[in-house]
Formats: sequence, structure tokens, C-alpha cells
Amino acid sequence: MPAEHLAAGRASDDTRKAVDVAVGVLIDGEGRFLLTSRPEGKVYAGYWEFPGGKIEPGEAAERALARELREELGIEACTSFPWLTREYTYPHASVRLNFFRVTAWKGDPQPKEQQAIAWQRFGAPLAAPMLPANAPVLAALALPHEYAITDAQRYGTTDMLQRMRGRLAQGLQLIQVRDRGLAGREAFVRDAVRLAHRHGARVLVSGGPALGDGMHFTAAQLMVLKSRPRSGLAAASCHTQAELARAQALELDFAVLGPVKPTPSHPDARPLGWDGFARIARGASIPVYAIGGVKRGDLEAAWRAGAHGVAMISGAWG
Repeated sequence: MPAEHLAAGRASDDTRKAVDVAVGVLIDGEGRFLLTSRPEGKVYAGYWEFPGGKIEPGEAAERALARELREELGIEACTSFPWLTREYTYPHASVRLNFFRVTAWKGDPQPKEQQAIAWQRFGAPLAAPMLPANAPVLAALALPHEYAITDAQRYGTTDMLQRMRGRLAQGLQLIQVRDRGLAGREAFVRDAVRLAHRHGARVLVSGGPALGDGMHFTAAQLMVLKSRPRSGLAAASCHTQAELARAQALELDFAVLGPVKPTPSHPDARPLGWDGFARIARGASIPVYAIGGVKRGDLEAAWRAGAHGVAMISGAWG
């Protein structure tokens, strides 16, 4: 993330026109991501960042990203997906950072501007010192691409836990316990959390109790929420631009947006379609999962529409 386009991590409240910047998060086939260091003689020399640079007037963000990656790393971007847009302010300007996840490129990244480069992996020590504005971006990048939602009212608690066990063994990392009207729900929540934690996965509980790793709020709860919980992950369901804007204002960790397609869980809801999803989700400052009739095979379509990943009920447990 180019340091000359950053402040010390403060959200922008500057009234000056923001300078648009294209930033690339290169992710290789092993799940590693690339950071580059600031060379000597530049502001924040020695600090680590994501590669990128200023978008020229009239230049599309994706084209600017391709140009910057060519100049900085000597690679040709082949596949990139819009991801987050975050604003910061520094003493002499306001900037808008347009992040893309880059999953395919030609050539091997090489330092072309006297910078160092390093492939990073979550779970291992990261390069330091890191630019302070990178913290929320790294937290977002660490979120998995699938958010699975329980349906114990359909399957029964025993079968639901068995299905969870199978998916957790396959690498599932993030689960929401919904089932708000379930008899004996608190006991089921405790069992689900214990099972997930044995596999290193995290659990958010819809509406409480706070027994897992965070809370998931309904859209109605979101719109009256005064502040996010002080600890744990916080997420919310959204259906409109206003609801997603509220989730961003509260600085939740992520949101789910839908329904994208017709879904039995919301038979009366009008589907957004991928175009409608993209109109709302693109430009969001927090990760947004697509939900509603989607399956794991829809992941690339979700990425193209600006989603972080897919959230599923029946699609997660089939």
C-alpha cells in the first residue's frame, strides 16, 4: 500500500478531493500474499506495504493496477478482482485506496524500484515494521472465502453437528450459528463452538448468546446498533445500500449481502442478481459475502461482483 498515499490509519474526514490509488494484493497458489518494502529515500523507508500507485486522470483503476505492477514488479496481471475501498487522510491530501485481489499473472515478481519483496503467510510472523493503515486490510484478507450458516431446524441438531464435523475436516474455517427459534439452542451453540474450536475454526452466533468468537446481527438489529461489540468478530446481514453503509460506519468485520438468487429461506425477497449485488457491494470498505441461493461454484462470479466470498446455508451442508 504506497506510503505516500497513506495517513497513520485514520479514516478520512478531509473535505479535499480524494486521490485515487490502485493497490494489488497478489495471492499465489499456496495462499501466500506479497508485500514490498519502502526503499531508502522515500517516506516510511523500510516499512512494508502492498504494491500499487496513483490512478491517472481518466485511467480505469484495474488498468492503473496493471501498469503499477508492471513498473514495480515486472509482471503482467491476468486475473484481478475488485475487493475493498478504504479512505485515509495524511497532512497534505486525502486518498481513496482501491484494493484488488490478483490471483493470476505472467512472470515472477522482481523488485524493479530498489524495494525488497517478501511472500507472507498467515500463521507465520509477518514482515515488520508494517504500515499502520494495513491492519484492517490484513484482518480482512485473513477471512476465509466461505461463511457457512447452520440449519439445525432443518437437519436436527445431531445431523447438523455431523455435517459440521465433515466440513470442518475439509477445512471450513468460519461458521454462523443461526437457528434462532431452535429448542435447546444454547446447548447446540455450545456444542457447535466446541466442535469448531477443535478444528481451529471460528463461530459467530446470530443474536447471541455470546458463546462463540463473535456476534452476527440481523439487518433490523444492525440499524439500531449504537456501536460494535468491544471484543470478538462482528458481522451483519444486509439487503440494501443503507444497511451496508451502516455496517461500514460501525466498522464491522464483514457483512453478508443478498439474496443474490431466489432462496427458500427468503421466498418473498426480490433477488439482487449479480449486477445488483455489484452495485451495492463494490466500493465497500469492509469485506462483503454474497448470500442467497449461492453455492461454492459461484465463488468466482462473487469475486467478479466485488464480494469477498460466499455465505451459504444449504450450499454449505449438501
